[in-house]
Amino acid sequence: MSRLDAIGLRILHGLEPERAHGLALAALRAGLGPRGGPVTSDRLRTRLAGLALPNPIGLAAGFDKNATAVAPLSRAGFGFIEVGAATPLPQPGNPRPRLFRLGDDRAAINRFGFNNDGMEVIASRLTGHPGIVGLNLGANKTSRDRAGDFARVLTHCGPAVDFATVNVSSPNTEKLRDLQGKAALTALLAGVAEANARLARPVPVFLKIAPDLTPSEIEDVAEVAGASHIAGLMATNTTLARDGLRGPHRAEAGGLSGQPLFERSTAVLARLSSLTTLPIIGVGGVSSAEQAYAKIRAGASAVQLYTALVYGGLSLVREIAHGLDALLARDGFTSVADAVGTGRADWT
Repeated sequence: MSRLDAIGLRILHGLEPERAHGLALAALRAGLGPRGGPVTSDRLRTRLAGLALPNPIGLAAGFDKNATAVAPLSRAGFGFIEVGAATPLPQPGNPRPRLFRLGDDRAAINRFGFNNDGMEVIASRLTGHPGIVGLNLGANKTSRDRAGDFARVLTHCGPAVDFATVNVSSPNTEKLRDLQGKAALTALLAGVAEANARLARPVPVFLKIAPDLTPSEIEDVAEVAGASHIAGLMATNTTLARDGLRGPHRAEAGGLSGQPLFERSTAVLARLSSLTTLPIIGVGGVSSAEQAYAKIRAGASAVQLYTALVYGGLSLVREIAHGLDALLARDGFTSVADAVGTGRADWT
């Protein structure tokens, strides 16, 4: 961890978590973040659903919900970033407090509920963005057609992004996860595919799934995804499980992210990878080069992180990228793609 990160985190951890998060974004906008652009090398450069990534380390959705710090985040070392979730209409989300640190567990629990400025404002901030930037698509809580909301956001924001993610796996919008059922998911993805096809420049669309699916539900997701016009999958979102937590906020409602999610999310990733040839982005508990490498060997073509930054700062991004490069070299891999899925048997 850099000295600047250590000082900044000490200050931020003395504040209420959501206020601290807002201050971190303000600091980035003020130019106090890392500089230099993506970490890259011949081994780290890779392709994901047609996207040329300088490295496979991405920023997960939720850190920059409203796309207010895209440029500084693109200089922090990431190979790609994802903003959002965006919904058709702006909405305040759930009442505060709705974000909780679990320092003893290197984790967090959130129940934000898709708080965001709405697709029109977010799209305006994405015009001319640097690097590879994707948007997490969401649905309004009060919408009468939640499935249709995803297509509406893609129609409006698609021209401004490089990829999009259908997020039906957030646990913080009531009954949203019901859209992961086979029939509902098939219809939803068909609507998104139609909207994508109407764009002047269709974008790769990913489907983000929950870590709490049963084996048969994972099989259904793989079947539906394979039959739909999507580019890939993301495994996984946050979990409702609370196994083995020690932090005083462990009983708070919401989605759990961070270290306790790593094993569960990686097992789902490996299982999904064994059922589909679609590329998968591995998300959940990545806080080191070793964990990023484990997800790649379990079947991920790229990874994303977020909660680890709460405890390791943005300098962690470069540390993970350089460490991953060294691990690939150690094991004789000439590229990220060569390592994908080589350790799947360890997780299935």
